[in-house]
Amino acid sequence: NNVPFFLYDKHDRNKTTRIKNHITRIIMSNPQSNLKSNSRSKSNLSKHRHISFTAHYTGYIWFQMGISHPALATAKGKSLAMIANPVETLAEKYIGGSMRTTLKTRHTLLDEHLTQLIEKHPDLQVLEIAAGLSPRGWWFRQHFPQIDYRELDLPDMAATKQAALTQIDSLSPAMLSADLFTEDFQNAFAVFDPQRPLVIISEGLINYFDKKLLQQLLKSIVQYGSPFKALHYLTDIYPEPVKNKLAKVIWSSSKLLKLMSRSAFSFHFIDPVEVRSFFQNAGFTQVNVIQPTPYFNQESKRPDQVESNEHLGDLVWMIHARVVE
Repeated sequence: NNVPFFLYDKHDRNKTTRIKNHITRIIMSNPQSNLKSNSRSKSNLSKHRHISFTAHYTGYIWFQMGISHPALATAKGKSLAMIANPVETLAEKYIGGSMRTTLKTRHTLLDEHLTQLIEKHPDLQVLEIAAGLSPRGWWFRQHFPQIDYRELDLPDMAATKQAALTQIDSLSPAMLSADLFTEDFQNAFAVFDPQRPLVIISEGLINYFDKKLLQQLLKSIVQYGSPFKALHYLTDIYPEPVKNKLAKVIWSSSKLLKLMSRSAFSFHFIDPVEVRSFFQNAGFTQVNVIQPTPYFNQESKRPDQVESNEHLGDLVWMIHARVVE
């Protein structure tokens, strides 16, 4: 059967239900999942905690790509990757990309730009928010030991990540824990030296929030990061798939992700102009929107030579926002 699973409702509604139920059972099966918590009342739980199941999937995909450590690959992630593999294969064949191909693209873009910033600012400090099971902190601490690289996530995921990092290296810095939309987030900035530049980095995060919450997050980053010598924010974003011939299919699959993650997952922007305006309204003074096609096809990767105001068809973009005096 060559029909993608997110189109089964037109062909086999029972099969759609079985797939959704199977994925839900896997998500709920891990006792460390942020979907459960016996230690805190519901009133103290972040409403964004359900997003974290995707961290298990992405963590395992990075391990499959050979860029992560086995300790960061979970059994839940392996199960989700096995279920998604047929769908991902079909998407790569008929859409021209999939979740795992965009994972590789966005991870590469973010890593390259972070490396460039470290080369420019050897005393750089990094705070990776919603770090999940990303290997980035582990890898950069190994290759650039002079930088101060800290990771932050919600309590349950932070505990899971801390256990993995301790298994890899008993001297790994402690995970930070906070909800990005509470005052605890501001406390994370207090562990850094304001006399040195600071980079906030996130991956696979901001599409899960509606535009109101996203604007709140961006304003918080600008506010809390304003005392620092320099402030940068590196992130990926999935734009509206308006240039893709199977846009309706992509929208359908995003609705399933929204359902499974119990989030506000959506595509917020049609072109880079909208992105720049939105980030500037939050207080960033310079915003570069990097689209993979021109970036990887150009020998010179300077933003002013590879940026475009038009949507060029890529499924994922990278944003480098900064506050420049």
